[in-house]
Amino acid sequence: MAAASELSSRRYSRWQSICAGLLLATATISASAETLTAAVAANFTGTMQKLIPLFEQQTGHQIRASYGSTGKLYAQIRQGAPFDVFLAADRERPALLEQQELGVTGSRFTYARGRLVLWSRSGDAFQDPEAYLAASAGPRLAIGNPRTAPYGVAAMEVLDALGLAETVQRRLVRGDSIAQTFQFVATGNAEAGFVALAQLRAWDGNSGASWVVPASLHQPIDQQAILLARSEHPEAARAWLDFLVSDEAREIIEKDGYDTGDTPEP
Repeated sequence: MAAASELSSRRYSRWQSICAGLLLATATISASAETLTAAVAANFTGTMQKLIPLFEQQTGHQIRASYGSTGKLYAQIRQGAPFDVFLAADRERPALLEQQELGVTGSRFTYARGRLVLWSRSGDAFQDPEAYLAASAGPRLAIGNPRTAPYGVAAMEVLDALGLAETVQRRLVRGDSIAQTFQFVATGNAEAGFVALAQLRAWDGNSGASWVVPASLHQPIDQQAILLARSEHPEAARAWLDFLVSDEAREIIEKDGYDTGDTPEP
């Protein structure tokens, strides 16, 4: 009986040690965990919402993301907004931040390459997308504002390449971001629009008519990330940037309609 009691006591002591170790580990993670803020291009919203929980689970760090057009987020960073990292929809703004010493030199890389799609909720809106775009008296066409949205720049490059920029000028409806552009089409305020393939894949409504624009018709939509010089949580920010190029993250990014290539490009 005494032996059984001693064995039970040893097991209880071992259990106490295990619990103490777990509590210590949890306390250590909590003490080192930080909450970083990320400025994120609007087209990457859905993918970001898939990536954040995985990153937080693996690292203990938390992320607060602010979504918007690349141009407006860039302006906010220039004005001192307290972001730790910037996930743009182009390579131009991160490069400018690096040149202006507002971004950390050497931290900039391409985390995704976007694909442009002409999309309409109406399945019979177009069978020949080029003929549809060439119709000068056609319905309204949504694009991102080229001044703030890189996908809008790509859309204008497509229209220029097809010789249709002047033809469709009066039909254009410009969204401040690619998210607003998508909403114009989704709500029927424009019959069709140039949106991101990732947005269409995340759309749970009628797929309608779509045309994945050949990459040869516009410059690559290289979406770059950069660590910001004013970051108050550089270690957590670097952990996030490292996570973005992990196999797990890249699998999700590619599944959502982006290309990542074999290796990230500067």
